[in-house]
This record gives sequence, C-alpha cells and structure tokens, in this order.
Amino acid sequence: MGQNNHDTALLFPGQGSQSDDMRELVARARPGLLEQAIAELGADPFERIDEGTAYAQPALYCASLAGWANAGSPTAAFMAGHSLGELAALAAAGSLSEKDGLSLAVARGRAMQAAAESGPPGGMLAVLGDEPPAREIAERLGLTLANENAPGQLVVSGPADALAAAKPELKRAGLKAIRLRVQGAFHSPAMESAVPPFERALAAVEVGSPRVPVMSSIVARPFDDVRARLLEALVRPVRWREALVALHRAGVRRFLETGPGNVLTGLVRRTLDSVEAATVAERGRPEAADA
Repeated sequence: MGQNNHDTALLFPGQGSQSDDMRELVARARPGLLEQAIAELGADPFERIDEGTAYAQPALYCASLAGWANAGSPTAAFMAGHSLGELAALAAAGSLSEKDGLSLAVARGRAMQAAAESGPPGGMLAVLGDEPPAREIAERLGLTLANENAPGQLVVSGPADALAAAKPELKRAGLKAIRLRVQGAFHSPAMESAVPPFERALAAVEVGSPRVPVMSSIVARPFDDVRARLLEALVRPVRWREALVALHRAGVRRFLETGPGNVLTGLVRRTLDSVEAATVAERGRPEAADA
C-alpha cells in the first residue's frame, strides 16, 4: 500500500468468502489465533467449516486477519467489514484486540447457529437483476431484505418455504435467484434469540476507539457505539452498497480487500466507477507497513 494511504480503504470479508488455502495462511501468519480457535471451539474450525456458522465465522475471522498480516498489517484512511468482517476490521483498527475479536466471532457464530436451529428452517437467497420486482416479491412473501450488496445484487432472508416460493416468481420476473450455503435467516428478525448471548459476550471484552474510522456496514457511517452497532447487525440488513458510496464520498479511491477470496472486490467494481479495487494479495506485500 506504500506510504500514501489517504485515499485507501481496507475491506474485510464476511461469511461466504471461504478459500481452500485459508488454514495454511492462518497457521503461517496468525498461528496464535488458530490455537485459540481450536481451544475455544474444541475442534479445528477449518476442518468443520461446512458444518455451520459456528465454525465458519471464527475460521473466516482468522483468515481475514491472516491475509491482512501477510500483507504487512497495513493501515488505511478507512476500514470496513461486511457483516462478520466488521470484527476483523475493528481488530485491525485497534478497537478490539485480535484475541477478543476471535472470542466474539466464536460467540457470534454459536449464537446465530443456535438461533437458526431453534426456529423453523430458514435461509438466504441471492437475487440478481432488476431491484424493484425483487423487492416487491420479497415483501409480498414475507421475506426480509438482508443484504444490499451492489446495484442489481440483493440478498433476501426468511423461512425455507417462503424462499422456495420466491424462486419461481423471481425467475418469471427475469431475475436470477441463488440459494446461499448458510443455515439460517441471517440479518432478519429470526436472529432475535442470538442477541442476548452475543450481548453478554460483547460486555465481557474491552472496546476502545479505533485508530482509523471503521465504516459500519449496517448504518453506512463510521462506528460510534461499537457494541450497539455490532449487536444490531445480527437482525438488521447489511447496507454494503451504501457503505461503499459513503467511503467514496469521504475521498476513498482505492479499495483493498484482505481476503480470503475477492467477493468484496467484485462488489466495489459493480458499485463504483473510476476506482481501484483489488485484493492485498494481488497488490503484493507493501515495501513498508504503515504505522
């Protein structure tokens, strides 16, 4: 990233950005986090990542910070995380310790999986195409708009039967609908029972002011009350498109994703014109990490 980062934002991905080389990178760049994750979960989260969000979230948290560390732990004018990625962004910005951030990722994943398993079967559906009909169909069938990721890319959340009913309607409207590999109606009222246990976990960790502003993907402005914003993120939609636009308005012209994967890089390119979007791996390790 070099010495000039006044127009740069670092982006930390959320669940769904898994890659095959994650564990190897974490073992090399953040072995202490891997040891902590195994100790807190009683298992290696990378070996059980397909068993649910209780393992996927701490695995992705570790991998995201490992990608950042592997790039030299650079800083930037802003940081932002997509959903779960907010924990890694806050840790990189110094608001949370990396260890406390991992403990929160463990608590969050467990609480969300428990909420998903305690109610009717639910899930999430990515919808690609014209937004007005997608919103109308979702509202009529009682689905929640869970993610506004980019122009023409929404995610709806809700009961499995409503998702099944929505797919043919969306197809008839000329939209593409893809069922996501998650076991719950995340970012919706279905996650209400996850709030109390995660609130207790948040109360048990020390939270400080970040060294650089961290853009909330829920309210599309920098974090103010970190605990409150993280808590409401369980049941409120991710406004990623608005967060990117807010960063652009603040002067950001370079968006670098820590990985794993490049999902957020693609969303930046779909949302903003005339900006640089890449992963830190593509950019290579900076000559000197910024302080």
